[in-house]
Amino acid sequence: MKIARVLLITFTLLTFVLPVLAQGNSPTALILTADGPIMPPMLEYIKRGIERGERINAEVIVIQLNTPGGSVDTMLEIMAAIRASDVPVVVYVAPRNAIAASAGAMLTLSGHIAAMAPETSIGAASPIANTGENLDSTSDRKAKELIKAAIRPYVTPRGEEALALAELMIDEAKAVTADEALEVNLIDFIADDTEDLLQALNGFTVQMDDGKRVLNTENIQEQTLNMSFIETLLLLLTNPNIAFLLLAIGVQAILIEISTPGGWVAGFIGAVCLTLATYGLGVLPINWFGFIFLIIAFILFILDIKAAAHGALTAAGVGSFIVGALVLFNSPGTPEFQRVSVPLVIVTGIFLGLIFFFILMFALRALRNAIQVGRESLIGKTGTAKTSVKEAGQVQVESELWSASKAKDSESIRKGDLIEVVEVRGLRLIVKKK
Repeated sequence: MKIARVLLITFTLLTFVLPVLAQGNSPTALILTADGPIMPPMLEYIKRGIERGERINAEVIVIQLNTPGGSVDTMLEIMAAIRASDVPVVVYVAPRNAIAASAGAMLTLSGHIAAMAPETSIGAASPIANTGENLDSTSDRKAKELIKAAIRPYVTPRGEEALALAELMIDEAKAVTADEALEVNLIDFIADDTEDLLQALNGFTVQMDDGKRVLNTENIQEQTLNMSFIETLLLLLTNPNIAFLLLAIGVQAILIEISTPGGWVAGFIGAVCLTLATYGLGVLPINWFGFIFLIIAFILFILDIKAAAHGALTAAGVGSFIVGALVLFNSPGTPEFQRVSVPLVIVTGIFLGLIFFFILMFALRALRNAIQVGRESLIGKTGTAKTSVKEAGQVQVESELWSASKAKDSESIRKGDLIEVVEVRGLRLIVKKK
């Protein structure tokens, strides 16, 4: 039995404990995947990744980047977080065909180490206004000089050619391939994937705030950190198509709640959608002038129901809705990735128009129908005289007993005769013999 116990303990140590201890002694590379526009959720994700890397004492943090660009303010905050990291940060533009455009280019250059996958590109970093339009000459120059000053300390050590290329990316929106960037020492490596990159980093000397550091990536263990649900959701909300749909659904739901009060589902859905849309609209470069057309569109939809203009105002509302959405999201100078889909806007506008058109048809049909409730609904109804009816008498109409008077042009009404209601005066019916 003792021999069996010894063998069992030995097997357990060899199978489970020793591999864990060996792994604990191996260096760790924390891998982040930043795929999408550079917006506040991306900032929180990268900051969380850097904190995690410092906490586990990682050898290196790799940010795999694929972005069309984004907010300059967010870019500057991410750059500051990267440079303040105690762990070397590698910004790696990957996978193949990925891009580090606009703010993404500056983000790449801010890494302690910059790398790219084959067939990737970097550059086109000219700034634009928050409204999506091109900056005026003075503002444009100020913004470009600010960005150049921000990246100059990181690029200057790479040489004059690298600095000149980086400034051309900002001044003239120049973009280059991975090979062209490596040729002028703008980046440090071209690597096929993260495994190839980590192998290339072994023995590489990186300059940190506390001095030079030689990386040891031999037998390194990769640890992946994905975006959280909230970070993914918030980044999704910065998609202009999602923000547009949430705005359209939210306003539509609120209008339904206003037109048919008493429920809560439509109002709740509308409030949630508008709240989520507000986040996206607050981050995206939009032209608020488009809201005027959107408000006019929904006013026209409601007026068509109230005024019964037989669809003319609804058609005008559809046109105003489409124009408003395009002005809101697709102003001149807005980057392509921050523009709303034109077919989506047109289809959504037509769909909303059809909804209001059908509401209008139901309203018109209801107006043509005979009144079903109230005193007016009694006119034309038939009943039975319970007494003879002259100046006064009693009749029964639809199981109800009413005081009644004989109409002037009616024949004499005796008890038991069929009668027809011709008028309602207060609580008295004016009837004639049927």
